Parts: sequence; C-alpha cells; structure tokens
Amino acid sequence: MIEYENLKKVNSPFFESYKQSLSVTLESGWYILGNQVKNFEQEFAAYCRTSHCVGLANGLDALILALRAFEFEPGSEILVPSNTYIATILAILHNGLKPVLVEPDISTYNMDPDRAEALVSTRTKALLPVHLYGKMCEMGRLNAIAEKHGLKVIEDCAQAHGAKYKGIAAGAFGDFGAFSFYPTKNLGALGDAGGITTNNKQLAERVRVLRNYGSQVKYYNQLVGYNSRLDEMQAGFLSIKLRQLEVINAHKRMLATLYLEGLKSDYIKPVVHPDYLDVYHIFNIRHPRRDELKEWLLKQGIGTDIHYPVAPNKQAAMKGILDKTETPIAEEIHRTTLSLPISYFHTPSDIEQVIAALNKF
Repeated sequence: MIEYENLKKVNSPFFESYKQSLSVTLESGWYILGNQVKNFEQEFAAYCRTSHCVGLANGLDALILALRAFEFEPGSEILVPSNTYIATILAILHNGLKPVLVEPDISTYNMDPDRAEALVSTRTKALLPVHLYGKMCEMGRLNAIAEKHGLKVIEDCAQAHGAKYKGIAAGAFGDFGAFSFYPTKNLGALGDAGGITTNNKQLAERVRVLRNYGSQVKYYNQLVGYNSRLDEMQAGFLSIKLRQLEVINAHKRMLATLYLEGLKSDYIKPVVHPDYLDVYHIFNIRHPRRDELKEWLLKQGIGTDIHYPVAPNKQAAMKGILDKTETPIAEEIHRTTLSLPISYFHTPSDIEQVIAALNKF
C-alpha cells in the first residue's frame, strides 16, 4: 500500500532531536512563552526574511488575530478566494466582517487579480489571498491593487512554507503572513501550532498582546484579547524541522517533477512558471471522473485525498451567509480535484508506481 500520508514516517528522522528538545523544555520548568518560542520566532522570521514572527496556537488563530489587529469596522468586506479551505472564511466571520468570494484563476487555483479588483467596493478593507497547494499568488499585481485602493493585505500561507514569488518568500509580501504548522504541512509540528509574520513592529506587538489575553504586563489587560500562544514544546519541534525545511521542499519538488513529466495528458496537472518556486504541500491533478479514479487507485493500493470535496459556500455552515453566491469555477475545481501522494517519506519508486497506475486508468 502506498499511503497518502504517514506522519510517523515523516517525523521519524527527527525523533532523536525531538526527544532532546523535549528534555530541554521539561528541565527548564518554563512551559509557556519561553525561550523555545522566542528562538523559533526569530528563526522563522529570518527564514521568511521578515522583521517579526509571532507564534500562535494554530493557523485559524493566526488569521483571526491578523484581521483583529486592524480593528476593521463590523461588516467591512474582505476579498477572499472562493475555493479556499473554510478556515480562511471562518476567520473573517469570527471578526464580524463580510467575506466577498473571488473566483480563482482556473490554471493556478489562486486568487485572480482581475476578478479581485472588479469586486473592490467602498466597504472593502483588505485582500486575503491564499497560496493554495504550495503555489504563491500573483502578489505583485495583488499588492498593486491593494495600494491603488488603500487596502490591507493578509497572506494565508498555511500551505506555502518556503514558497516564493519572484524570489520573495510567502509571508513577506503582505501586512501579515498567516501560517499554520499543522502536522501535515511541509513545516509541521506534532500538534496544532501557527504564527504570523510581518515587517511592521506595531502590528507584531499588537498580535503579541492579543494572543496573551490582551495583556502586555501580567494581570494588566489593555485589549480584549485571546489565549492563543504557541506551545514551548511545539516551538522546539518546529525549530528542529525548520533546519531541514529546504531539504523537505526540495524532496517534494523532485517528486512533483516525476509526476509532471510522467503523467499522461488525460490529467490536468499543476502549472509551472519560472516566477514561482512551488513547494507542493499538495500535488493535485484534475479529472472529470475524479471519484471513479480515486476508488480505482485505492483498489490498486494507492491512497489519495481530496482538497477539497465541497466549496466553502456550499457547506452547511454557510447557509444564509454565502450559499447564494455563485462560484462555478470553484465548484468545478472541487468536483474534479484529486491529491496524489507527495510526502517527505515517499520515494521516487513510490511515485513511479503511482504514475504507472494513473497511466493505466
């Protein structure tokens, strides 16, 4: 069986280092907002070439607090892709703001700048592009639109650790970059974890206060805050894996090249362009008989996944909120997309077997 994912196998090369880091944390007696978090924040900011990183409890909180930091007027509009994971939209709703769905470019699956600008209104306050599957959005054009209309930019970088657009890393373009370090990510913890990056010192400090009950000085609360602090233990694990992130990303790019070169033309494959350094958190193909293909591959001993089977506005949770919005491009993507094995533990031989099976379908 070629599994779609196996987190034990992904993390096994790091087990001894994890144990040493855990011992350091245990012996320190300091378990919340200590040196492990401080060190990771500095290391990840340097990796992204940003001035600041603030560690948070998870990726959803990273989006929520990034939006919260601006104190937008309730009901303000935030432009967001129609085919993102629902967390991006939940963050907007939890801030009392209005998500405005932007249909993606069908070739990249990312926010279409032309469609985004057409939806800008007097109530629009921010763009929230999502670097889906490990490919960055066209940030040059999106930032130009934001500057033209006086909008903030919050990058959803949950799937794009180490991805670049014209040599600049995800998380370094917007007012904020919001990251998830969920275990399946290229830079994944052993539990929930997240963070933001920014080049704005005031915004960074505001999120630091918001994550800790709105408090900068213990027992004195200046803001209506949250409890969203990156755990010391997870920060230690992330620091270890961050040192190997370029190796992990290079491995996944190598596996992606095998797919790109080996799969027959029946499948719609990810586009490749020299302006983009893709990190392939997910390697997706599209096929009109997706469900039949997924079942057939499973019978051949090959696990796959679907990211994602239902468009966000078609989820039951969005009834009365977004369910009336027409999103034919997003729905076509959700109906036909299939995610293939491309984990750090997979070998070229594994991928060649998957390619051979796909080419027989």
